[in-house]
Amino acid sequence: MADMTDSGSPATEPSPKPPKGFGRMARREMRFAYTMLAPTFAIVLAVVLLPLIANFWISFKPVQLSDLRPPQLNINERLRGDLENPGDEAEIEYRLRNTSQKASIYNAGFVDIIPEGLQVSGLDERCTLEGRQLSCTLGDLPEKFRDRIRMQVIADTAYLTSPVELRDSEPQTSGRADNILTNFDFTLENFARIFSSPDFWKVLRVTFYYTVFGTASALVLGLFAAQLLNQSFKGRSVLRGLFLFPYVAPVIAVAFTWIILLDPYSGTLNALLVRSGMIGAPIDFFGQRDVDISIFGLTFQFPVALTTVIAFEAWRYFPLSFLFILARMQALSTDVYEAAEIDGATPLQQFWYISLPQLVGILAVLFLLRFIWTFNKFDDIFLLTGGAAGTRTLTVDVYEQAFAVSNLGAGAAVAVVVFAVLLFFSLVFFKFSPQDDG
Repeated sequence: MADMTDSGSPATEPSPKPPKGFGRMARREMRFAYTMLAPTFAIVLAVVLLPLIANFWISFKPVQLSDLRPPQLNINERLRGDLENPGDEAEIEYRLRNTSQKASIYNAGFVDIIPEGLQVSGLDERCTLEGRQLSCTLGDLPEKFRDRIRMQVIADTAYLTSPVELRDSEPQTSGRADNILTNFDFTLENFARIFSSPDFWKVLRVTFYYTVFGTASALVLGLFAAQLLNQSFKGRSVLRGLFLFPYVAPVIAVAFTWIILLDPYSGTLNALLVRSGMIGAPIDFFGQRDVDISIFGLTFQFPVALTTVIAFEAWRYFPLSFLFILARMQALSTDVYEAAEIDGATPLQQFWYISLPQLVGILAVLFLLRFIWTFNKFDDIFLLTGGAAGTRTLTVDVYEQAFAVSNLGAGAAVAVVVFAVLLFFSLVFFKFSPQDDG
């Protein structure tokens, strides 16, 4: 008989609920999967994090380019004098030098082997001789240390019969020195130096100007090219291939092509503009910082070199946007366009109200990628202008600080600023970026 409740109604069994958490088998498979993927995770973390950590480490140290070579004792050994007959005297000279200009070497010394047939007759007080082995204790050597150790030797018949070069046995040096790259002395001097420099803020403004307009121009050109080549016409495949040329061509080839075409003396573009009467004198597109332009009585400075570099950026990288946008356009349903055309919508209205809302997601992703890549761009600007004429960006500043000025710490600090700006931009972008249904 069925179970009854106190009220007389049949009792209802509780419905089964799914188990909470992971079962024993699931946890076992999870541990096995993590174990198999652990080497891959370790490699990826090492490749990504180690250079980043090293850059942060160096940015808090006053590291110069010369500090990459640790302090060491340099010894130049030579024999002074002519040994022609048994009993002739000569002098062995060791020239000692601390290779560092600002670091000391502690408990320095060296060991060398005296060639057979040379008898030492006079020995420096810092050195001892045991058999043929010469040991010299030098103590602490300050920065820029230079000294000489001399000792007299007498040649016998064995040495004259088969002379041995002194440099056949290199002196073995010893000593300890602080390495600025590995010690735990940190400073904010690099960041204080770059933030207190008025040039840094100018470079930062130029970087944002170059990045925003370069990215937007590449996206607009890519969108226009995708809209154009989304139509069906004869020769469309060939034209699509030609549109990829700026992106696949070697950057050094296209950069020098632009330099030749825009040269103020022998460039094709300047010759056409001058002969057509559009300009009175040739324009140095990559060497002129700015030019005064008056519109409606207002005069402002137009950045010539920076705008030319932005035009090169847009021309070279619009094919990437073109490919992504065209692929997204081909995935759109044609039924909506047919219905809109029946309702009398113009091509511009179809693009604005149908195509663009469905492309906003891919455009947002492309803007993020192009912004990061353009902000980090170095080779284009360096090949075109070298950072001159108002085109110096943060990445060019990293190069100049680290290698032109030989201040690796300041260069690393600028690189940290680049990382912080891009990280902040990415976080804001992911929070507020639009998405489409695709």
